[in-house]
Amino acid sequence: MSYNLLKGKKGIIFGALDENSIAWKTAVKAHEEGAEIVLTNAPIAMRMGSIKTLAEQIGAEIVPADATKVEDLENLVDKATEILGGKIDFVLHSIGMSVNVRKGKHYTDQNYDWTAKGWDVSAVSFHKTMQALYQKDAMSEWGSIVALSYMAAQRVFPDYNDMADNKAYLESIARSFGYFFGKEKKVRVNTISQSPTPTTAGQGVKGFDGFIAYADKMSPLGNATAQDCADYTITLFSDLTKKVTLQNLYHDGGFSNVGVSQEVMEAFVEKESEK
Repeated sequence: MSYNLLKGKKGIIFGALDENSIAWKTAVKAHEEGAEIVLTNAPIAMRMGSIKTLAEQIGAEIVPADATKVEDLENLVDKATEILGGKIDFVLHSIGMSVNVRKGKHYTDQNYDWTAKGWDVSAVSFHKTMQALYQKDAMSEWGSIVALSYMAAQRVFPDYNDMADNKAYLESIARSFGYFFGKEKKVRVNTISQSPTPTTAGQGVKGFDGFIAYADKMSPLGNATAQDCADYTITLFSDLTKKVTLQNLYHDGGFSNVGVSQEVMEAFVEKESEK
């Protein structure tokens, strides 16, 4: 069902790798709600994924950009405003990567060059993106910028490794830059702290299946899917959330406020009784 929530709006979506990705589903949903979109991803991710299929499906143009390179982002902003014929109404930053996780390095034994690379891709790229948009005055008044986060920014999930630090930094950038974007340009900036989601990026984390099952049992509404997240993101792009900014919004079926659930308790009681 479409509500025309984004009719006439124009946006940039980062990170649509394949149809499992939240960015992909958000792009499809934004298109259904009436938006015009420019898609972007790093050249290497574009070779790995199937972004061209998505572009054809939603009538979008693709502008490749390495989100860690300021000149790439400045070019993206210039090209996107040219393609879309005006200022940008919404941006989704859906990028995250840890080389330490990929290469199996433990949190207590990091390769700091890899740490710096992951930090740049996952968090500093958000600052660089907003700086390019801000300095070029490319956002419309009451525009909306959203980045995807995870609750490991606040609580310990041992196997999430240095991505937890990256997400904490990402959320801080959203607040700090969001203040200036709000004061100067009436643009809102938020992060969505999403349930663990079986995307290509998410599945790179050790023990991920256990993670998902546990979170599902802890959440009164169950885990939020990638599609659920896309739907929620659309509400933040819409005019219905004009005064929501500087927030880290938990989209996790209630997981973040549950100490323990009946199902998890029962699983432990069963194990104890088996001893």
